[in-house]
Amino acid sequence: MGVISDRCNRYRAYSGVVTTDHDVELVLDFLNTVDLDRGTDVLADPLAWQAWLADRGLTGGPLARVRAVRAGLRAAVGGPPAPPPPPVEVRVELVAGIPRFAAVDVTGAVLAAASRLAVLDEWERFKICPADDCQWAFFDRSRNRSRTWCSMRVCGNREKARAWRERAKLSL
Repeated sequence: MGVISDRCNRYRAYSGVVTTDHDVELVLDFLNTVDLDRGTDVLADPLAWQAWLADRGLTGGPLARVRAVRAGLRAAVGGPPAPPPPPVEVRVELVAGIPRFAAVDVTGAVLAAASRLAVLDEWERFKICPADDCQWAFFDRSRNRSRTWCSMRVCGNREKARAWRERAKLSL
């Protein structure tokens, strides 16, 4: 039922009320439906994918389009290169006199959330961990937007230890 790890964003059901935090969590959860560290992909398991959607109150769409949107978004935030995803329908509706995005499926909801964050100049805070065996998506909440690793305790520490060993070898 979804990818869960110590780096995972806790699931919150989609309530229809949109906040920046909700948008961040939805985009991160979607980007992290693939976990290289554990070798899992929620989209490869129909039961896990349906549970993922149900946990968020979303409906699925064509799996090929979902995969293409995920790959395109991961590439946009520093993941492996991928072709741009196909267009996705997102409507703008007036609800109580306030314009809001209305998506018909998960890809529309995720792209609407990403669009809202881009308008707020928050898109650049999404990053992919550079550790080859990790590639976890995270949201950089640091003031100067300089965070590199998904976790300094895990990936950052591993890389620092690796660099130290290399320097120690050279100094012998």
